[in-house]
Amino acid sequence: MQATLLTSLSIGCNLSATAQELLAKVTVNHNQIQGTDASVFDNLKQTLEQFINERKWTNLQFQKNERIACNFNITVTKYDPSSNMFTCTALVQANRPVYNSAYTTTLYNNQDGDFNFTFAQFDQLEFNEASIDNQLTALIAYYAYLFIGLDLDSFAPMGGEDILQRCMNLTNNAQNLSFTGWKSFETQRNRFAIINDYLDGAMKSFRQLQYDYYRQGLDEMANNAERGRTNITTALENDLKKAHEDRPLSLLPQIWTDYKKDELANIYKGKGTQKEKESVYDILFSINASQNPTWEKIKQ
Repeated sequence: MQATLLTSLSIGCNLSATAQELLAKVTVNHNQIQGTDASVFDNLKQTLEQFINERKWTNLQFQKNERIACNFNITVTKYDPSSNMFTCTALVQANRPVYNSAYTTTLYNNQDGDFNFTFAQFDQLEFNEASIDNQLTALIAYYAYLFIGLDLDSFAPMGGEDILQRCMNLTNNAQNLSFTGWKSFETQRNRFAIINDYLDGAMKSFRQLQYDYYRQGLDEMANNAERGRTNITTALENDLKKAHEDRPLSLLPQIWTDYKKDELANIYKGKGTQKEKESVYDILFSINASQNPTWEKIKQ
């Protein structure tokens, strides 16, 4: 399915694309805002979807069926019409099809608690990667590069390096924006922390997990469920466990297991050897004990 994409990676990024990379759906929940004409929120949704879906974010060659399905579920908690300031949280998610199946797996899912920006109705969004001066376009570009980079990592080991570096560069260039979420040490799971940890050399095994889990594991299960599950077990034992041990303060393994919990439980529930189940359970519990009710299903 991603043969065209991987070929373009191997020979460089100079081929013209046949389609944009992202296929995004934006929702804007403004139920908490009273006394404001809903048209401004409708216009925000339409403007964002157009900006995300019609822009070419890279020079990579994507086919239409390879576009990365993603969601931006924005909840507006405060809106000031005099300054056009939106105070929001956003649940951002990217999905990936599983090879030779009708199944779609979650590639990324996380809550951004600092999704704040200014937007005036009928604003035209423009983005210049070399000059980050608009919070809203910076937010969207950050997640565009993150999603594309993660997708490429899932199809080739470290395949998203160049795009993820662009995400890191954007984050560094956004330091002067007067909004939270971009700076180091603000929190352990803000935008800076996510991309900085992901590119940290000590987390190389976590990046390897993306390929071993998706390409060697889930994609293989359509052809041979036993072999695919065995590869997933190896990925968890060698990659996920090592990442957690090498960088115990990084929240990436915990975030990953949060949105992978049900999928992982379904992979092992009633399947695999007892030794395999116990090994996987121990790894997942050590990383994310809060999800233990789900991990218990693995042992069934």
